[in-house]
Amino acid sequence: METSKTEKYFLFGLLAIVLVLTLAILYPFLAIFILAAAFAVVINPVYLWIKKNITKNKSGFSSFITMLLFLFVLCVPIFFIGNVIFKQAQSAYQFITLNGDTSVFIQKVDTSINNLMPDGFTFNTHEKVVSLTSFLSSNIGNFFTATFNTILMALLTIFTMFYLLKDGETWRAGLVKILPLSEKNINEVLSSLKDSVNRIIKGSFFIAIVQGILSWVGLWIFGVPNPALWGVVAGLASFVPTLGTSIVFVPSILFLLFTGMQIQALGLLLWAMVLVGTVDNILSPYIISKNTEVPSIFILFSILGGISLMGPIGILIGPLVLSLLYSLVAIYRKEVIR
Repeated sequence: METSKTEKYFLFGLLAIVLVLTLAILYPFLAIFILAAAFAVVINPVYLWIKKNITKNKSGFSSFITMLLFLFVLCVPIFFIGNVIFKQAQSAYQFITLNGDTSVFIQKVDTSINNLMPDGFTFNTHEKVVSLTSFLSSNIGNFFTATFNTILMALLTIFTMFYLLKDGETWRAGLVKILPLSEKNINEVLSSLKDSVNRIIKGSFFIAIVQGILSWVGLWIFGVPNPALWGVVAGLASFVPTLGTSIVFVPSILFLLFTGMQIQALGLLLWAMVLVGTVDNILSPYIISKNTEVPSIFILFSILGGISLMGPIGILIGPLVLSLLYSLVAIYRKEVIR
């Protein structure tokens, strides 16, 4: 009996050590796994439909077809945004180089910006361009490294999604066997997380539509060419972490400044900051907390805290952790306190 107890303690200790090491090894890929799991949850109904109606219960082939559809839907808007930005950048370059001396153009830019600056403050475009060029040239290696890492993360996310769709049910069944909770409670937790993921992802699409419409209206009011086109780009760009709709508004405001429309530029800046910029902070907590017991204010703080702790992926992780906490508290009250 003593030997059996010793073996048990040794096994638990060894298991704890290996578990810690495994978590340390996998931690750098935590964001990839969470993002892949979130997208897998959203497209899982498509996978199940394909598996039932097209591939006749072939999990691997169903997952492959689902991922092809997902990549097609994802790549079309990315190609659209990239193509539009490239053409507009080309047009801007031709506008600058074909309209007289570059130094004259820079002088006009300085005049337009300095007219908006308070007394005692000056802006020198030439110095800023030189500083930006120097920064870019000194960080070109970091740029390529970041690009490579982004591509690698995207590929790993896609592969993870494929296996989550293909083997998700098997993994869930294994989780039920390992965790010291009843299958009913585990299903409640997983169902809560699934609902949260759906609200976050689908809410992000809804917010993108709202931001796109507001961007279109603002660009139209303040005289930016092709406002409908740029409104669509702004809506798609809202999915880009950190940058978001600034991909559209910064060049638009600069365009208005360069063409001598300082009042319109200031108006568009305020529109972007006050209306478009605050939509995410107002609507996200409401959409995520809808039909749940979690207060909207807690959702807002979970989003901000998640971003502060883990970067852009915290937008997803923060509310999920809060949802998990509420689910576990509900189980504790039901099973322990009664």
